[in-house]
Amino acid sequence: MSPEAGPGDGAADRSAVIFGNPVPAKARRAAERKKAAFARRYGDDSGVRYELSASPNATLGPLFGLEELVLGGGGKPIDGAKGVAIGAIRMGYGHYRPAMAIASAAAARGLVPYWMNLLAYGETTGAKVIAEQNRLYSMGSRWSQKYPLFDKLVWEPLNYEGFKKLSYNAGDQKVSELFAPVLGALPRDLPFVGTHSWASQAAVHAGMTRVVNMMVDNWPMALHLAEGSIHTVQGPSSWFGYRALAGFGGGGTALKMMPPGSLKLTGHVVDHELVANAEADCARRLARVRGGKARRLLLSVGGAGAQRELLARILAALKGDVEAGKVAILLNVGDHRGVWEGLARDLPWLGAAAVRHFDDFGETKAFCAAALDGEVAGVHAFLHEDIFAAVYATNLLMRCADVLATKPSELAYYPVPKLFLKRIGGHEAWGAIRGAELGDGTIECRTPALLSQALELLFRDDELLPLMCDSIVRQKSIGTYDGAYRVLDLATGKG
Repeated sequence: MSPEAGPGDGAADRSAVIFGNPVPAKARRAAERKKAAFARRYGDDSGVRYELSASPNATLGPLFGLEELVLGGGGKPIDGAKGVAIGAIRMGYGHYRPAMAIASAAAARGLVPYWMNLLAYGETTGAKVIAEQNRLYSMGSRWSQKYPLFDKLVWEPLNYEGFKKLSYNAGDQKVSELFAPVLGALPRDLPFVGTHSWASQAAVHAGMTRVVNMMVDNWPMALHLAEGSIHTVQGPSSWFGYRALAGFGGGGTALKMMPPGSLKLTGHVVDHELVANAEADCARRLARVRGGKARRLLLSVGGAGAQRELLARILAALKGDVEAGKVAILLNVGDHRGVWEGLARDLPWLGAAAVRHFDDFGETKAFCAAALDGEVAGVHAFLHEDIFAAVYATNLLMRCADVLATKPSELAYYPVPKLFLKRIGGHEAWGAIRGAELGDGTIECRTPALLSQALELLFRDDELLPLMCDSIVRQKSIGTYDGAYRVLDLATGKG
C-alpha cells in the first residue's frame, strides 16, 4: 500500500475529518446518534474476540477454489501467504458480482480467494445492522419501479445527490465501527478487497493495512469512500470525480482533494473466465448472425427483484420472434421465485413454453457449456435458491448469449453486448454512458419507444450486434476489462 493512502488505524475517528475536510459538527453529532441508536437496538460487540476459519464454497469452490470465512475454528486455517480476503455484502447482487470477479481472478493468479460476507455472521452486531439497511434499500428499489412519483421525488434524488454528500460518508464511517469486530480475527497484513464501502471501512477500523476499496459505480459518491484504503474505479470520468471530491460538499464548494496515490484507475472488474474468452465468445456471436441462427437474449433479474413489469414488456414484444425461431430467451430470475411466478402468471405462454432449469446448478453449468457451440431455441428459465448459483448463473449464461438486457448497474462493465434498460437510481445512468461510449452497449432505453427501437436493431437487423462485438474485442486488446487483475496487484503489493 502506498504511504499516501495510509494504513488501517482502528483508533482514528474517520467521521470527523475526511481527506482533510472537517465534517460539520451537526453532521458529526448525527453520525454519533445513528451509531448509538444501532448499538442500543442490536448491542455492541466491540469487546468480543471472534475467530474465523475457512470452508470450501460448495457452489463456486469447484470452479475457482472459493473458500468462505466462517465463524469459529472448525474449518481450515487462513493462508496468510497466498490468501486474499474479499469483503462483500448481499445488497442486491451489485456487490456480490464484482466480488466473484475478484475471486475468479485471484484463482487465476494462484491465490486463495476467501469470501467474507458481513451479513453471514448473524450473531454479530454488524450483521444485524446491515440486514436492516439491506431491507430498506431493497424495498426502495422495488418501490422506485412501482411508484413513479416515489422514484422522481425520493429514490432518484437520494441515489444521485443524497449519497454524494461527504456528510453521508461521515454517518457510514461511524456506523461501520460496529462492523469491525469480526474483522479483528483476520491477520492485519492479509490483502483485503472490499466490494462494498462498509466492508472496506470496517477493515480499516479493524487495523488492517492492505485494504483496497473497489468502487463499482461510475457516478462518484461519498457513500463509497473508505479513507485509509486504496480506492479503485473502473472508468476515467469516475477517477476525476472522486479525486477532486467534485460536488461532495454541496453548493458548489470545492473541497480538499484525495491525496496522490489513494485512487487508482483499474479498468472494468470482470471474471477471468469472461475476459479470457471474450474474443472466442464474440466470434461465436458473429457466426450466429452470419448464419441466420436464433439470436439469444439474456434477461437477468437484479438482486432486489425489481423491473418485473419491464421484463414482461420485453418478453411480450419478442413473443412472435421466439415462436418463429428467430430469438431464444435465456431468463435468469436469480433467487427470486416470486418474479418467475409473476411473469408466468402475467404471460401464460411464457410459463407454458419455458424449459425450467431450477435449483440444479450442475445442470445449469452443463446447459451453458453445451450452448456455447450448440443450438438453443425457445425459452429457458433459470432459478436457484443458492445465492452463489443465482448470481453466477448469469456469468455462465453471458458467454453463450448474444445480448444481455440489464439495468446499467455492475453488469454495465462486462464484455458482452448489452441492451441497457431503465435505471434504478440516478447513479446507474453513468454505467450506461460508459458502455455506450465504449461501444459495447446501447444508450439507456428509458422509454418504451426507445426500447422498441433497440430490440429492432439488436434482433431484427444485422448491423448493431457486430459493431458491439468489434468494440468488445478492441477494448479487450487494450486491457479495458483487466480491472480485477489490477485490483489484486494493488492488494498484494504488486501494483
